[in-house]
Amino acid sequence: MANKHYPVQFKADAVALYRSRPGATIASIADDLGVNREMLRSWVRLDDERRGVSPRPVREIPAADEAAGTVEQENADLRRRVRELEEERDILRKAARYFAGETRW
Repeated sequence: MANKHYPVQFKADAVALYRSRPGATIASIADDLGVNREMLRSWVRLDDERRGVSPRPVREIPAADEAAGTVEQENADLRRRVRELEEERDILRKAARYFAGETRW
Protein backbone atom coordinates (compact mmCIF):
# COMPACT_ATOMS: atom_id res chain seq x y z
CA MET A 1 0.00 0.00 0.00
CA ALA A 2 1.39 3.39 -0.98
CA ASN A 3 1.78 6.13 1.57
CA LYS A 4 -0.63 8.98 1.05
CA HIS A 5 0.58 12.52 1.41
CA TYR A 6 -1.99 14.98 2.68
CA PRO A 7 -1.71 18.75 2.30
CA VAL A 8 -0.94 20.75 5.42
CA GLN A 9 -4.31 22.51 5.24
CA PHE A 10 -6.16 19.18 5.16
CA LYS A 11 -4.27 18.02 8.26
CA ALA A 12 -5.02 21.29 10.06
CA ASP A 13 -8.71 21.07 9.12
CA ALA A 14 -8.92 17.47 10.33
CA VAL A 15 -7.36 18.40 13.69
CA ALA A 16 -9.66 21.43 13.98
CA LEU A 17 -12.68 19.23 13.28
CA TYR A 18 -11.62 16.80 16.02
CA ARG A 19 -11.09 19.63 18.49
CA SER A 20 -14.41 21.30 17.66
CA ARG A 21 -16.45 18.22 18.57
CA PRO A 22 -16.21 17.49 22.31
CA GLY A 23 -17.92 14.10 22.09
CA ALA A 24 -16.11 12.91 18.98
CA THR A 25 -13.40 10.29 18.94
CA ILE A 26 -10.33 10.16 16.75
CA ALA A 27 -11.70 6.95 15.25
CA SER A 28 -15.02 8.52 14.26
CA ILE A 29 -13.40 11.60 12.71
CA ALA A 30 -10.79 9.51 10.89
CA ASP A 31 -13.47 7.21 9.49
CA ASP A 32 -15.55 10.20 8.37
CA LEU A 33 -12.57 11.72 6.56
CA GLY A 34 -11.28 8.43 5.18
CA VAL A 35 -7.86 8.64 6.80
CA ASN A 36 -6.00 6.16 8.98
CA ARG A 37 -6.85 6.52 12.66
CA GLU A 38 -3.24 6.45 13.77
CA MET A 39 -2.37 9.10 11.20
CA LEU A 40 -5.03 11.46 12.59
CA ARG A 41 -3.88 10.65 16.13
CA SER A 42 -0.31 11.61 15.20
CA TRP A 43 -1.53 14.89 13.64
CA VAL A 44 -3.36 15.71 16.86
CA ARG A 45 -0.30 14.87 18.96
CA LEU A 46 1.95 17.01 16.76
CA ASP A 47 -0.48 19.89 17.05
CA ASP A 48 -0.55 19.46 20.84
CA GLU A 49 3.25 19.58 20.95
CA ARG A 50 3.34 22.60 18.65
CA ARG A 51 0.83 24.44 20.84
CA GLY A 52 2.48 23.26 24.06
CA VAL A 53 -0.70 21.86 25.57
CA SER A 54 -1.62 18.54 27.09
CA PRO A 55 -3.82 16.17 25.11
CA ARG A 56 -7.57 16.78 25.03
CA PRO A 57 -9.24 15.25 28.10
CA VAL A 58 -11.96 12.68 27.66
CA ARG A 59 -15.31 14.28 28.43
CA GLU A 60 -18.50 12.58 29.41
CA ILE A 61 -21.44 13.05 27.10
CA PRO A 62 -24.52 14.13 29.08
CA ALA A 63 -27.66 12.01 28.91
CA ALA A 64 -30.30 13.21 26.47
CA ASP A 65 -32.72 14.30 29.19
CA GLU A 66 -30.03 16.40 30.89
CA ALA A 67 -28.84 18.02 27.65
CA ALA A 68 -32.24 19.33 26.57
CA GLY A 69 -33.07 21.46 29.62
CA THR A 70 -34.66 24.57 28.21
CA VAL A 71 -35.73 25.63 24.77
CA GLU A 72 -32.89 28.16 24.62
CA GLN A 73 -30.33 25.51 25.52
CA GLU A 74 -31.74 23.14 22.93
CA ASN A 75 -31.60 25.88 20.28
CA ALA A 76 -27.98 26.63 21.19
CA ASP A 77 -27.14 22.92 20.96
CA LEU A 78 -28.81 22.67 17.56
CA ARG A 79 -26.97 25.75 16.25
CA ARG A 80 -23.67 24.26 17.45
CA ARG A 81 -24.49 20.96 15.72
CA VAL A 82 -25.30 22.80 12.48
CA ARG A 83 -21.90 24.55 12.64
CA GLU A 84 -20.16 21.21 13.24
CA LEU A 85 -21.93 19.58 10.31
CA GLU A 86 -21.14 22.52 8.01
CA GLU A 87 -17.48 22.30 9.01
CA GLU A 88 -17.44 18.54 8.37
CA ARG A 89 -19.06 19.08 4.98
CA ASP A 90 -16.48 21.72 4.03
CA ILE A 91 -13.59 19.47 5.04
CA LEU A 92 -15.03 16.55 3.08
CA ARG A 93 -15.48 18.77 0.03
CA LYS A 94 -11.85 19.87 0.26
CA ALA A 95 -10.75 16.26 0.60
CA ALA A 96 -12.84 15.24 -2.41
CA ARG A 97 -11.33 18.03 -4.53
CA TYR A 98 -7.83 17.04 -3.41
CA PHE A 99 -8.29 13.36 -4.21
CA ALA A 100 -10.05 14.11 -7.48
CA GLY A 101 -7.07 16.19 -8.53
CA GLU A 102 -4.68 13.42 -7.47
CA THR A 103 -6.32 10.90 -9.83
CA ARG A 104 -6.08 13.09 -12.95
CA TRP A 105 -3.25 12.40 -15.40
